[in-house]
Amino acid sequence: MKQFTDRTAIVTGAGRGIGRAIAERLGAEGARVALVSRSEEQLDTAAAAIRRAGGIAFPAPADVTDREQVREMVRRVEVELGPVDFLVNNAGSFYTIGPVWEVDPEAWWRDVTINLNGVFLCCREALPRMVARNAGRVINLIGGGTGTPFPHGSGYGSSKAAVMRLTECLAEELRQADSAVTVFAVGPGLVRTALTEFQLDSEEGRKWMGRIEQMFADGKDVPPTRAAALTSELLSGRFDRLSGRAFSIGDDLDEVLARQDEILRKDQKTLRFRT
Repeated sequence: MKQFTDRTAIVTGAGRGIGRAIAERLGAEGARVALVSRSEEQLDTAAAAIRRAGGIAFPAPADVTDREQVREMVRRVEVELGPVDFLVNNAGSFYTIGPVWEVDPEAWWRDVTINLNGVFLCCREALPRMVARNAGRVINLIGGGTGTPFPHGSGYGSSKAAVMRLTECLAEELRQADSAVTVFAVGPGLVRTALTEFQLDSEEGRKWMGRIEQMFADGKDVPPTRAAALTSELLSGRFDRLSGRAFSIGDDLDEVLARQDEILRKDQKTLRFRT
């Protein structure tokens, strides 16, 4: 039996890139996968690919920043596929590039809204159901700027740092509620997606983010399947003691497992001030 047979997963931003790779991986491992994004055409294409490979996929178009659409999406998924076991918050935006004093405030806030409020709304809708069943796992995608400054990408970086802190808050709230539900943050590395293509091709990207082009030229392009594999590992339950922590595609997972006590004792893989 595949490890996620009879499990239902919601993956946001699943029409392309990292989200699609995650959805395909979970589908290949037996999960019933609900694919969420605003683009119905992309969702249909991705869902069709999962079905051709023998999986179960349900396109569920929704804007993750719209509370009512998120609520209806989760309701529809449960009707079509059953109670939600896994939530993967991958939907993201990074279209505001440049110094803070030059970027458009509304565009900056739009990036933050998608990256942070989208995660919040999806968690707020799915978690009560998981808590009621005392079972479930949540993955929140983080990225550049989470733990270090991200000049000229302040909206994206600030929102991803906030997603990391939200992940930690959720994990602690779940512990205090004596819930078995767990939540993790995943750093996927530098992946060639529509967002990074914008950084490479747009006028502002070429002006302010030349380092991204150089990183790709140096071969630091990470395939999205690595984030999908890491997500699968975290959803397996092997790392539940480390709920609230951040994982990256560079982690040696066997080593992490062996160091669980130390990681907890030293409060590592968290967003902390270090002195």
